[in-house]
Amino acid sequence: MPEVKVVVAHSERATLRVGDVFLKVDADQARTDVEVAAMAMAPIPTPKVLWRKPPVLALAAVPGTALGRLGEPSTASPAAWAAAGAAVRKLHDAPLPPWTGRSVDELATDLDAECEWLLANDVLPTDLVTRNRRVAEAALRPWTPAFVHGDLQICHVFLDGDEVTGVIDWSEAARGDALYDLAILTLGHEERLADLLAGYGTDVDVDVIRGWWSLRSLLAIRWLVEHGFDPAAPGCEIDVLRARM
Repeated sequence: MPEVKVVVAHSERATLRVGDVFLKVDADQARTDVEVAAMAMAPIPTPKVLWRKPPVLALAAVPGTALGRLGEPSTASPAAWAAAGAAVRKLHDAPLPPWTGRSVDELATDLDAECEWLLANDVLPTDLVTRNRRVAEAALRPWTPAFVHGDLQICHVFLDGDEVTGVIDWSEAARGDALYDLAILTLGHEERLADLLAGYGTDVDVDVIRGWWSLRSLLAIRWLVEHGFDPAAPGCEIDVLRARM
């Protein structure tokens, strides 16, 4: 008898695993609409949609093992990271989805609000916020839109050996900055960026990727705290910010 395992659960959404089936329950059906549409468009392996009955989406498990997890060293080989980079490049070269993501102006407004909250509530030292706010400026520039995953965490990319077998969790997919995906995939694993770029196959502005590391971490901390996660865990968002010092 398969067990019911809680993969993630908070006030916005929950994911359960029963055998080889994932059941995703989302309060916002627009996110599920995006996920289903993005998986249908993506030119790389994605989970098979088994059925959908709002608010539940049933997906088949993808084979293989996650590239790694935030806060833990990745044991994947350089070739596996390069394969992940090649898959991300294939996605970024694909035709754009019809919907857009957050604009530069929206991100800048959100960043101002989150930095103000971090300081007003003494969550982080002033110098840590100020330094990373400055680093984040590199990401706040015009970009050529690409088909981006939008939440390309290291645990969302699965491989069998050095072959990508699936990329999961597409609810944030949109038109956006290609370097954002590269930054999220290497968040907390900065030492693997060169391996990823070896497969991605093009010159990138590493200062912009560093900017996204800071920007994403500053934007995420309040949400993580309010939803029961710990951004101060070793190797996670606050350590990413400290690395910029």
